[in-house]
Amino acid sequence: MRKLLFLACSLCLSLPLFAQMALPPSGGNQKCTVTQWIGPASVSITYNSPDVHGPNGEDRKGHIWGELVHYGFIDQGYGTSKAAPWRAGSNENTTITFSNDVKIEGQALKAGTYGVFLDVEKDGPWTWIFSNNSTSWGSYFYSDKEDALRVKTTPVDAPYTEWLTYGFDDRQQTSATAYLQWENRRVPFKIEVPNVNDIYVAKLRGQLEGTTVGFTNQPWMTAAQFCAQNKVNLEEALHWADNAISGTFIGVEDFNSLQTKAQVLQAMGKDTEADAVMDKAIKLPSATVMAVHQYGRALLASGKNQKAMDVFKLNRQLHPNDMFTTYVGLARGFTAMGDKKSAIKNWELAIKNIPEDQKANAPAYEAELKKLKG
Repeated sequence: MRKLLFLACSLCLSLPLFAQMALPPSGGNQKCTVTQWIGPASVSITYNSPDVHGPNGEDRKGHIWGELVHYGFIDQGYGTSKAAPWRAGSNENTTITFSNDVKIEGQALKAGTYGVFLDVEKDGPWTWIFSNNSTSWGSYFYSDKEDALRVKTTPVDAPYTEWLTYGFDDRQQTSATAYLQWENRRVPFKIEVPNVNDIYVAKLRGQLEGTTVGFTNQPWMTAAQFCAQNKVNLEEALHWADNAISGTFIGVEDFNSLQTKAQVLQAMGKDTEADAVMDKAIKLPSATVMAVHQYGRALLASGKNQKAMDVFKLNRQLHPNDMFTTYVGLARGFTAMGDKKSAIKNWELAIKNIPEDQKANAPAYEAELKKLKG
């Protein structure tokens, strides 16, 4: 009786050990994960990667598609599925995880983890299947009732690839193309993140309100500037800009914080209000000669020549000891206003007083002067 009890206890204790043992991948099919970020959204594909040469070294070239990988839907003789597609890999489910809602070949798919299957055809397009079942082994338990999305794409010829590989190419700011490549074929599908800026805004909001990041005014300015540059979430961005200026404990009214507010106002189409804020900003002690100069250059770029001219003149008045940048600003301003004589005079003064760290740019300044002199 004691021997039987000992044997039973030994078996119970050994079961978890078997479950935890680390063994080589079944059939040499190594497990892989590849992740691609599309802006703030991540896409991860986890799969098992068989090779063209089998586990015993047999060369299976020319016998992958339509043989090792079956065409269409078949009864594999095991499991509950009587019409199973290819598992798009080997061993357990190939899965794909989206951190955010996406579009696959233009069709919407919610954030989450999906099983990935592939209907491989001898001729015509292949069909990617994204299943709500991501935990079953292979495609033995596949059911079309669990399909979340199907999309058709066309396979293309590809350089020889020994190991089945997933990857991403054509990586853009809001999209990327995922692909499976094996032997001599590649089959892609395009992934788009349709609301990239909204995701960024949500992340910024969470950082400002939910972490210590928002305990200084710089992050509030950064968040507001992002919204202004992309013309999104502008009402809240204006609140963020105001918080950077006058928020309790963190607000600092200086050139940078006021310029941030002006950028938001300009993005909202409130140019008069933006100009008023900048008129105040450029007169603050924190407004450096270069900061004011760059503001003037931005006005020139937006076609506000007279406003830019006024800023360059004020910069000269506020910083009389600067004998280079202020004259460059005046030269550019007078050039934009069509006053060649004054532009030439100020270019000559600027070039005469060029500092050591600007001498590499001297040829460009001299070319501007030469152009004016004709």
